[in-house]
Amino acid sequence: MESLSTLLPILLIGVVFYLLIMRPARNRQKKQQQMMSALQPGARIMTTAGMFGTVVEIDDDNASIEIAPGVTIRVVKAAIGRVLDDPESPELEAPPASGSTDPS
Repeated sequence: MESLSTLLPILLIGVVFYLLIMRPARNRQKKQQQMMSALQPGARIMTTAGMFGTVVEIDDDNASIEIAPGVTIRVVKAAIGRVLDDPESPELEAPPASGSTDPS
């Protein structure tokens, strides 16, 4: 009986560790895998480094990303942080020019 009372806190710590750390990490990993398998050319993405672009080509472990017209980079698929749903989102557009061209 005494060994059970000393073993119980260790078991509780293990269960809490699993519920708070291991399980959410596994869910994030599954979500990332699903995103990678659903990735198609033409998708707007953001890399883990914060670069925005459009997927041009996908190989086994690599992807070609167009970051500007005529500028293509090659990255590992794991470097793709997220797929952007709205291609017209404000963070993808250039900021408005600060100078005004209105002659009035």
